[in-house]
Amino acid sequence: MAKEIIDTRRREFLGASALVFSGAILGVSSMTTRAIAADYKQNPFTLVYDGAITKNEPGKVNIHPMKYKLNGLDVVANVYTPVDYDPVRKYPTLVLAHPNGGVKEQTTGLYAQRLAERGFITITADAAYQGGSGGAPRSTDKPQFRIEDIHGMADFISSFPGVDTTRLGLFGICGGGGYSLAAAKSDKRFKAVATLSMFNSGRVRRNGFRDSQMETIQQRLQQASAARAQEAAGGEILYSGDADMTDAQIAALPFDLYRQGYEYYWRTNAHPGSTFRYTTSSLMDLMRWDATDEIALIDVPLLMIAGSAADTLYMTEEAFSKATGTTDKELFKIEGAKHIETYWVPEYVEAALSKLKPFFDRHLASA
Repeated sequence: MAKEIIDTRRREFLGASALVFSGAILGVSSMTTRAIAADYKQNPFTLVYDGAITKNEPGKVNIHPMKYKLNGLDVVANVYTPVDYDPVRKYPTLVLAHPNGGVKEQTTGLYAQRLAERGFITITADAAYQGGSGGAPRSTDKPQFRIEDIHGMADFISSFPGVDTTRLGLFGICGGGGYSLAAAKSDKRFKAVATLSMFNSGRVRRNGFRDSQMETIQQRLQQASAARAQEAAGGEILYSGDADMTDAQIAALPFDLYRQGYEYYWRTNAHPGSTFRYTTSSLMDLMRWDATDEIALIDVPLLMIAGSAADTLYMTEEAFSKATGTTDKELFKIEGAKHIETYWVPEYVEAALSKLKPFFDRHLASA
């Protein structure tokens, strides 16, 4: 049972609201460094991004917390409606899938709000088994569940007042980008697909980041298999991926993705529903999966965005080259941006939005 709740020390840590960090640790310029961590407790919707909605007001973008059932589980979501929303009108609508370990209150919330400001109804939900959504064991992270989450968001939002189901788009960030590619292969309700800083969870869990763990694949599969056997026998649920690190340990991490990721998720944009950990048994499913498998089934317009300085760029480039089923595709690199910086650095967020809005406007235009 102790393994299925948030560690007490981590909960206390996440509650800290006035931590100061240097630009050197964040790995960004002093101009874009955020000095004070966002505090989820200071926002009525527990949003932890800059400029987040604090109350619903007439004539502005509003947020609507929702709960619905998906395969018997409770799923919590936030729906954002555009300025001067009128439920009798019809609006283009976007489904947003969050990064690995993330929740709807972080970067997908930021993009959902910004895209609602640009005229779209948007929805982002916590993945099943994660965040505020139901499911046990907690932090189960299997591709089939994450893909089903995306189908489920499309199911739910299709009956929301004002949604034009003929103008439905899909946008995934990080791991949510990889799962969005997978969902779009068969879900033809989505008329256009975009990704930001796409992360191929299967490839990384199998091969290691930047293919650095190829020699231990079979060993890790053995560990995952043993973990599943232990679960099935009613034993302790084992977890991978989580760590309680000091600032110095974070700064010493070898990859920008993980160094800045720990800063984002455990410092500046921490939320109690967000965690890096996942059940070790999930690796049995993750390691045999790949976001690029059968990617040629995507036959709708595709926009893939990534930072030019991101150490994850190779995943976007590989997926883009394999997406041969669509003749309308674009790879856009945000100059100078690293992976995590595309989540929140204002100039990089604006660069992404400057491509996302015309892309979805063009392909979700009213018939």
